[in-house]
Amino acid sequence: MSGGCEGCRSGEALDFDFSMAFQPIFDVRESRVWGYEALIRGLAGEGAYSILSKVNDTQKYRFDQLCRTKAIELAARLFPHGENLRLSINFLPNAVYEPAACLRATLLAARRHAFPLNALMFEFTESEEIVDTGHLQRILAEYRRQGFVTALDDFGAGYAGLGLLVDFQPDLIKLDMKLLRGIDTSYPRQVVVATIAAAARALNIEVLAEGVETEAEFTILQTAGIHLFQGYYFARPAFEALPQLNLRSAHDMAAQLGVQVC
Repeated sequence: MSGGCEGCRSGEALDFDFSMAFQPIFDVRESRVWGYEALIRGLAGEGAYSILSKVNDTQKYRFDQLCRTKAIELAARLFPHGENLRLSINFLPNAVYEPAACLRATLLAARRHAFPLNALMFEFTESEEIVDTGHLQRILAEYRRQGFVTALDDFGAGYAGLGLLVDFQPDLIKLDMKLLRGIDTSYPRQVVVATIAAAARALNIEVLAEGVETEAEFTILQTAGIHLFQGYYFARPAFEALPQLNLRSAHDMAAQLGVQVC
């Protein structure tokens, strides 16, 4: 790569390959798939850990870049045209050196595959310690300037909790599945989630519940005012494909909302 920052030029090449699986994000307000998250997999569909465990510190930049371009390439091939679907990609803030320079490969991939920039959502995870908050601010500012959606993943599971929400105000937060598991029988979890959802609404931040597995979990989360959902209750990830939505779950949700599933 010519130009850009020194870090962009000096990242070590990968000595392994990988691919992606896709899991839908369902919007109950519109009773439709809102988008898909790209999830790292081995070439034979092995789980994410089989790949992430191979990435060393000198390879983080190259890995982050390849994740983005591979996700865009696959999504451009798989997404139906004209359905306004978002592609959610995880990124490593500590692997981004200069935000504008490090986006070159992403922008080129989007242009090459005619993938709209405003359909891209970038998630950074609370479970990765943010060493330089000013640097993350610059990353998010550049991503918003490009028209990307920004999201805070694993909210409630990691280092900074509400501090990240106060400091950064992403477009969306994804509630961690550990916070949601068993919420239908846990009053303290219900109170905490409802409070987070109310605070997010006041800040004009969308809330997504991830890892939802049961109808009981979904019902409680919906009463908290949450509209975006992801998890096995709706569909499991599909390797290099878009999974079929659990239509029973979709129809159950639509019946509760008084809408019709297409």
